[in-house]
Amino acid sequence: MTRAVVFAYHDVGCRCLGVLLDQGVEVPLVVTHEDSAAENIWFESVAKMSRERGIETITPEDPNTREVEDKVHRLAPDFLFSFYYRAMLAPALLATAPRGAFNMHGSLLPKYRGRVPVNWAILNGETETGATLHEMVEKPDAGRIVDQAAVPIGPDDLAVDVFRKVTDAAGRVLARSLPDLLAGTAALRAQDLSKGSYFGGRRPEDGRIDWKAPAKRIHDLVRAVAPPYPGAFTEWEGARLRVLRTRLLPQRGSAGAAYLHAESGRCIAACADGGSLELVELELDGKALSAQEFAHRIGARRVAIH
Repeated sequence: MTRAVVFAYHDVGCRCLGVLLDQGVEVPLVVTHEDSAAENIWFESVAKMSRERGIETITPEDPNTREVEDKVHRLAPDFLFSFYYRAMLAPALLATAPRGAFNMHGSLLPKYRGRVPVNWAILNGETETGATLHEMVEKPDAGRIVDQAAVPIGPDDLAVDVFRKVTDAAGRVLARSLPDLLAGTAALRAQDLSKGSYFGGRRPEDGRIDWKAPAKRIHDLVRAVAPPYPGAFTEWEGARLRVLRTRLLPQRGSAGAAYLHAESGRCIAACADGGSLELVELELDGKALSAQEFAHRIGARRVAIH
Protein backbone atom coordinates (compact mmCIF):
# COMPACT_ATOMS: atom_id res chain seq x y z
CA MET A 1 0.00 0.00 0.00
CA THR A 2 1.21 3.51 -0.86
CA ARG A 3 2.00 5.67 2.17
CA ALA A 4 1.83 9.44 2.37
CA VAL A 5 2.45 11.98 5.11
CA VAL A 6 0.05 14.89 4.73
CA PHE A 7 0.55 18.54 5.67
CA ALA A 8 -2.87 20.17 5.53
CA TYR A 9 -5.20 22.88 6.75
CA HIS A 10 -8.51 24.54 5.85
CA ASP A 11 -11.30 23.24 3.58
CA VAL A 12 -8.91 22.24 0.79
CA GLY A 13 -6.94 20.22 3.34
CA CYS A 14 -10.03 18.30 4.43
CA ARG A 15 -11.24 17.72 0.88
CA CYS A 16 -7.91 16.45 -0.41
CA LEU A 17 -7.15 14.32 2.65
CA GLY A 18 -10.51 12.66 2.04
CA VAL A 19 -9.56 11.93 -1.57
CA LEU A 20 -6.32 10.23 -0.51
CA LEU A 21 -8.12 8.04 2.02
CA ASP A 22 -10.93 7.21 -0.41
CA GLN A 23 -8.39 6.03 -2.98
CA GLY A 24 -6.67 3.73 -0.50
CA VAL A 25 -3.57 5.74 0.36
CA GLU A 26 -2.29 4.96 3.84
CA VAL A 27 -1.79 8.17 5.84
CA PRO A 28 0.15 7.44 9.05
CA LEU A 29 0.61 11.10 9.99
CA VAL A 30 -1.13 14.45 9.42
CA VAL A 31 0.70 17.69 10.18
CA THR A 32 -1.58 20.69 10.61
CA HIS A 33 -1.87 24.00 12.48
CA GLU A 34 -3.34 25.00 15.79
CA ASP A 35 -6.26 27.34 15.15
CA SER A 36 -5.45 30.90 16.20
CA ALA A 37 -7.77 32.70 18.60
CA ALA A 38 -7.05 35.87 16.61
CA GLU A 39 -8.42 34.39 13.39
CA ASN A 40 -12.00 33.94 12.24
CA ILE A 41 -12.21 30.14 11.92
CA TRP A 42 -14.96 29.67 9.31
CA PHE A 43 -13.52 26.58 7.63
CA GLU A 44 -13.37 22.86 8.34
CA SER A 45 -10.82 21.39 10.74
CA VAL A 46 -8.17 19.04 9.37
CA ALA A 47 -7.16 18.15 12.94
CA LYS A 48 -10.70 17.08 13.80
CA MET A 49 -11.11 15.09 10.58
CA SER A 50 -7.78 13.27 10.87
CA ARG A 51 -8.29 12.38 14.52
CA GLU A 52 -11.76 11.07 13.77
CA ARG A 53 -10.13 8.82 11.15
CA GLY A 54 -7.65 7.56 13.74
CA ILE A 55 -4.64 9.24 12.15
CA GLU A 56 -1.82 10.54 14.33
CA THR A 57 -1.98 14.34 14.17
CA ILE A 58 0.65 16.87 15.20
CA THR A 59 0.68 20.69 15.15
CA PRO A 60 4.29 21.89 15.32
CA GLU A 61 4.94 25.63 15.19
CA ASP A 62 7.72 24.88 12.70
CA PRO A 63 7.54 21.73 10.55
CA ASN A 64 11.16 22.11 9.46
CA THR A 65 12.76 20.91 12.67
CA ARG A 66 14.99 17.89 13.02
CA GLU A 67 12.37 16.31 15.28
CA VAL A 68 9.63 16.49 12.63
CA GLU A 69 12.03 15.47 9.86
CA ASP A 70 13.15 12.39 11.83
CA LYS A 71 9.55 11.47 12.62
CA VAL A 72 8.54 11.64 8.97
CA HIS A 73 11.65 9.75 7.90
CA ARG A 74 10.87 6.88 10.32
CA LEU A 75 7.40 6.55 8.79
CA ALA A 76 9.03 5.95 5.38
CA PRO A 77 6.36 7.64 3.24
CA ASP A 78 6.31 7.21 -0.51
CA PHE A 79 4.89 10.71 -0.95
CA LEU A 80 4.42 13.96 0.91
CA PHE A 81 1.35 16.06 0.17
CA SER A 82 0.67 19.65 1.20
CA PHE A 83 -2.91 20.88 0.98
CA TYR A 84 -3.24 24.53 2.03
CA TYR A 85 -0.63 24.05 4.72
CA ARG A 86 0.69 27.52 5.55
CA ALA A 87 4.41 26.84 5.94
CA MET A 88 7.02 26.09 3.31
CA LEU A 89 8.61 22.66 3.63
CA ALA A 90 12.41 22.67 3.57
CA PRO A 91 14.39 20.54 1.09
CA ALA A 92 15.48 18.11 3.84
CA LEU A 93 11.83 17.39 4.63
CA LEU A 94 10.85 17.09 0.97
CA ALA A 95 13.65 14.56 0.50
CA THR A 96 12.03 12.12 2.96
CA ALA A 97 9.55 11.06 0.24
CA PRO A 98 11.34 9.11 -2.51
CA ARG A 99 8.38 9.26 -4.92
CA GLY A 100 7.86 12.99 -4.61
CA ALA A 101 6.26 15.81 -2.68
CA PHE A 102 3.23 17.58 -4.12
CA ASN A 103 1.23 20.69 -3.20
CA MET A 104 -2.29 21.83 -4.09
CA HIS A 105 -2.29 25.55 -4.89
CA GLY A 106 -5.37 27.74 -5.28
CA SER A 107 -4.63 29.32 -8.65
CA LEU A 108 -3.85 28.42 -12.24
CA LEU A 109 -0.08 28.33 -11.89
CA PRO A 110 2.17 30.00 -12.82
CA LYS A 111 -0.31 32.84 -12.17
CA TYR A 112 -0.72 33.92 -8.55
CA ARG A 113 2.12 32.03 -6.95
CA GLY A 114 2.42 32.78 -3.24
CA ARG A 115 -0.08 33.77 -0.58
CA VAL A 116 -3.89 34.12 -0.64
CA PRO A 117 -4.18 33.56 -4.40
CA VAL A 118 -8.00 33.58 -4.48
CA ASN A 119 -8.17 37.01 -2.86
CA TRP A 120 -5.51 38.44 -5.15
CA ALA A 121 -7.22 37.08 -8.27
CA ILE A 122 -10.51 38.77 -7.34
CA LEU A 123 -8.77 42.00 -6.35
CA ASN A 124 -7.13 42.12 -9.76
CA GLY A 125 -10.41 41.62 -11.60
CA GLU A 126 -9.70 38.13 -12.95
CA THR A 127 -12.60 36.22 -14.49
CA GLU A 128 -11.19 32.79 -13.68
CA THR A 129 -8.82 31.04 -11.33
CA GLY A 130 -8.48 27.41 -10.31
CA ALA A 131 -6.53 24.73 -8.49
CA THR A 132 -3.14 23.29 -9.45
CA LEU A 133 -1.42 20.17 -8.18
CA HIS A 134 2.32 20.63 -8.54
CA GLU A 135 5.62 19.23 -7.42
CA MET A 136 7.14 20.93 -4.38
CA VAL A 137 10.64 22.35 -4.77
CA GLU A 138 12.64 24.80 -2.68
CA LYS A 139 11.23 27.83 -4.54
CA PRO A 140 7.58 28.42 -3.62
CA ASP A 141 4.92 27.21 -6.07
CA ALA A 142 7.54 26.72 -8.78
CA GLY A 143 7.65 22.94 -9.31
CA ARG A 144 6.35 20.96 -12.27
CA ILE A 145 2.59 20.82 -12.75
CA VAL A 146 0.75 17.50 -12.46
CA ASP A 147 -2.76 18.79 -13.27
CA GLN A 148 -4.99 21.82 -12.88
CA ALA A 149 -8.61 22.85 -13.33
CA ALA A 150 -10.13 26.28 -13.92
CA VAL A 151 -13.17 27.78 -12.22
CA PRO A 152 -15.03 30.98 -13.19
CA ILE A 153 -15.08 34.12 -11.09
CA GLY A 154 -18.43 35.85 -11.48
CA PRO A 155 -18.56 39.68 -11.50
CA ASP A 156 -20.21 39.75 -8.07
CA ASP A 157 -18.62 36.64 -6.53
CA LEU A 158 -17.13 37.16 -3.09
CA ALA A 159 -13.85 35.54 -2.08
CA VAL A 160 -15.67 32.88 -0.05
CA ASP A 161 -17.76 31.95 -3.11
CA VAL A 162 -14.66 31.53 -5.24
CA PHE A 163 -12.82 29.67 -2.51
CA ARG A 164 -15.62 27.08 -2.42
CA LYS A 165 -15.28 26.63 -6.19
CA VAL A 166 -11.51 26.23 -5.80
CA THR A 167 -12.03 23.65 -3.05
CA ASP A 168 -14.26 21.62 -5.36
CA ALA A 169 -11.70 21.96 -8.17
CA ALA A 170 -8.89 20.83 -5.85
CA GLY A 171 -10.82 17.67 -5.01
CA ARG A 172 -11.44 16.94 -8.68
CA VAL A 173 -7.83 17.55 -9.68
CA LEU A 174 -6.44 15.26 -7.00
CA ALA A 175 -9.01 12.52 -7.61
CA ARG A 176 -8.28 12.32 -11.32
CA SER A 177 -4.49 12.70 -11.12
CA LEU A 178 -3.81 10.48 -8.11
CA PRO A 179 -4.07 7.12 -9.93
CA ASP A 180 -1.30 8.12 -12.36
CA LEU A 181 0.84 9.49 -9.53
CA LEU A 182 0.52 6.23 -7.61
CA ALA A 183 1.25 4.21 -10.75
CA GLY A 184 4.28 6.32 -11.60
CA THR A 185 2.83 7.28 -14.99
CA ALA A 186 1.91 10.94 -14.35
CA ALA A 187 3.28 13.32 -16.99
CA LEU A 188 4.58 16.44 -15.26
CA ARG A 189 5.21 19.68 -17.14
CA ALA A 190 7.53 22.49 -16.17
CA GLN A 191 6.14 25.91 -15.33
CA ASP A 192 7.14 28.99 -17.29
CA LEU A 193 7.51 31.37 -14.34
CA SER A 194 7.89 34.33 -16.68
CA LYS A 195 4.17 34.01 -17.44
CA GLY A 196 3.17 34.35 -13.79
CA SER A 197 3.94 36.38 -10.72
CA TYR A 198 4.39 35.99 -6.96
CA PHE A 199 2.09 37.66 -4.43
CA GLY A 200 2.61 38.13 -0.71
CA GLY A 201 0.17 37.92 2.18
CA ARG A 202 -2.45 40.54 2.94
CA ARG A 203 -3.19 42.35 6.22
CA PRO A 204 -6.53 43.69 7.49
CA GLU A 205 -5.23 47.23 6.91
CA ASP A 206 -4.93 46.43 3.19
CA GLY A 207 -8.73 46.55 3.07
CA ARG A 208 -8.77 50.35 3.38
CA ILE A 209 -10.70 51.81 0.43
CA ASP A 210 -8.92 54.34 -1.75
CA TRP A 211 -11.80 56.39 -3.13
CA LYS A 212 -9.51 57.83 -5.81
CA ALA A 213 -9.49 54.37 -7.43
CA PRO A 214 -11.91 53.43 -10.25
CA ALA A 215 -15.34 52.11 -9.20
CA LYS A 216 -14.61 48.60 -10.48
CA ARG A 217 -11.33 48.44 -8.57
CA ILE A 218 -13.16 49.34 -5.36
CA HIS A 219 -15.89 46.78 -6.12
CA ASP A 220 -13.23 44.12 -6.63
CA LEU A 221 -11.52 45.05 -3.35
CA VAL A 222 -14.82 44.73 -1.47
CA ARG A 223 -15.40 41.29 -3.02
CA ALA A 224 -11.84 40.15 -2.37
CA VAL A 225 -11.88 40.86 1.37
CA ALA A 226 -15.60 40.50 2.25
CA PRO A 227 -16.45 38.39 5.33
CA PRO A 228 -15.37 35.90 6.49
CA TYR A 229 -12.24 37.88 5.59
CA PRO A 230 -11.61 41.19 7.44
CA GLY A 231 -13.57 43.37 5.01
CA ALA A 232 -13.06 46.65 3.14
CA PHE A 233 -13.43 49.81 5.17
CA THR A 234 -13.36 53.59 5.19
CA GLU A 235 -13.83 56.36 7.73
CA TRP A 236 -17.23 57.97 8.27
CA GLU A 237 -17.67 60.90 10.66
CA GLY A 238 -14.92 59.59 12.95
CA ALA A 239 -16.10 55.97 12.91
CA ARG A 240 -14.99 52.94 10.93
CA LEU A 241 -17.45 52.02 8.20
CA ARG A 242 -17.01 48.52 6.79
CA VAL A 243 -18.33 48.09 3.27
CA LEU A 244 -19.25 44.42 3.00
CA ARG A 245 -21.02 44.23 -0.35
CA THR A 246 -21.34 46.59 -3.30
CA ARG A 247 -23.10 46.64 -6.64
CA LEU A 248 -21.31 48.12 -9.65
CA LEU A 249 -23.69 50.47 -11.46
CA PRO A 250 -23.62 51.51 -15.10
CA GLN A 251 -21.30 54.40 -15.87
CA ARG A 252 -23.29 57.61 -15.56
CA GLY A 253 -20.93 60.34 -14.39
CA SER A 254 -17.69 62.02 -15.27
CA ALA A 255 -14.37 61.99 -13.46
CA GLY A 256 -14.10 64.13 -10.35
CA ALA A 257 -13.86 64.04 -6.57
CA ALA A 258 -15.54 61.03 -4.95
CA TYR A 259 -18.59 61.50 -2.75
CA LEU A 260 -21.48 59.64 -1.12
CA HIS A 261 -25.11 60.53 -1.66
CA ALA A 262 -28.53 59.00 -1.12
CA GLU A 263 -30.82 58.10 -3.99
CA SER A 264 -34.31 56.61 -3.52
CA GLY A 265 -33.32 55.08 -0.18
CA ARG A 266 -30.07 53.68 -1.56
CA CYS A 267 -26.55 54.73 -0.68
CA ILE A 268 -24.47 55.56 -3.75
CA ALA A 269 -20.74 56.20 -4.00
CA ALA A 270 -19.84 58.40 -6.94
CA CYS A 271 -16.25 57.36 -7.63
CA ALA A 272 -13.36 59.42 -8.97
CA ASP A 273 -13.45 57.83 -12.43
CA GLY A 274 -17.09 58.72 -12.94
CA GLY A 275 -18.29 55.22 -12.08
CA SER A 276 -20.77 54.53 -9.28
CA LEU A 277 -21.26 51.87 -6.64
CA GLU A 278 -24.32 51.04 -4.59
CA LEU A 279 -23.29 50.23 -1.02
CA VAL A 280 -25.47 47.20 -0.24
CA GLU A 281 -24.21 45.80 3.08
CA LEU A 282 -22.55 47.96 5.72
CA GLU A 283 -21.28 47.87 9.27
CA LEU A 284 -20.55 50.95 11.39
CA ASP A 285 -18.23 50.54 14.37
CA GLY A 286 -18.92 46.82 14.51
CA LYS A 287 -22.71 47.03 14.22
CA ALA A 288 -24.78 46.14 11.15
CA LEU A 289 -26.14 49.20 9.37
CA SER A 290 -28.79 48.86 6.68
CA ALA A 291 -28.24 50.70 3.42
CA GLN A 292 -31.56 52.48 3.96
CA GLU A 293 -30.49 53.70 7.40
CA PHE A 294 -27.20 54.91 6.05
CA ALA A 295 -28.95 56.70 3.18
CA HIS A 296 -31.19 58.38 5.76
CA ARG A 297 -28.12 59.59 7.67
CA ILE A 298 -26.71 61.09 4.49
CA GLY A 299 -29.98 62.78 3.63
CA ALA A 300 -29.73 65.41 0.91
CA ARG A 301 -25.98 65.91 1.39
CA ARG A 302 -23.12 65.07 -0.93
CA VAL A 303 -20.46 63.80 1.46
CA ALA A 304 -16.87 63.91 0.22
CA ILE A 305 -14.88 60.69 0.64
CA HIS A 306 -11.14 60.25 0.29
